[in-house]
Amino acid sequence: MSDTERFIQQALDTLAQRIGKPEAHSEWFEITQARIDAYADVSMDHQWIHVDVARAADGPFGGPIAHGNLTLAVMDHLPKADEEPQPPLEGHRLSINYGYDRIRFPSPVKVGARIRSTNTLVRAERKGDMIETATEIRVDIEGGDKPALVAEKLRRLVF
Repeated sequence: MSDTERFIQQALDTLAQRIGKPEAHSEWFEITQARIDAYADVSMDHQWIHVDVARAADGPFGGPIAHGNLTLAVMDHLPKADEEPQPPLEGHRLSINYGYDRIRFPSPVKVGARIRSTNTLVRAERKGDMIETATEIRVDIEGGDKPALVAEKLRRLVF
């Protein structure tokens, strides 16, 4: 058995033990109007519901809300709170963002709201000399009944 074969099999065994077990929540992260405005500039999405504070106050949410794609963009970068670091997978050289199987935005994120994420590995399977993982990412709003975002992210692990 080659080293790559051994690394992949060991990684699959390790990942199988993590499936269905939520990781620690991230720390709470505040969504500010300044961040929304900066995202509007980068994404070229200056819709009033995001950037016109006065007009948005009379809108359906009572104030400006974050772009759904802003929430998507920051979810992977929310710092984890008190999480035990996972030991590295032997032979793992690189992780590639492969995309998403689904993304939903059940609840808007208002300016000043704080969000946090929780990741749960849902599957890991071999794809040639790589492993594809699917992780459900749930972004909650502090005090909210529904999540801001639920997505299934795909990643390819290269050995």
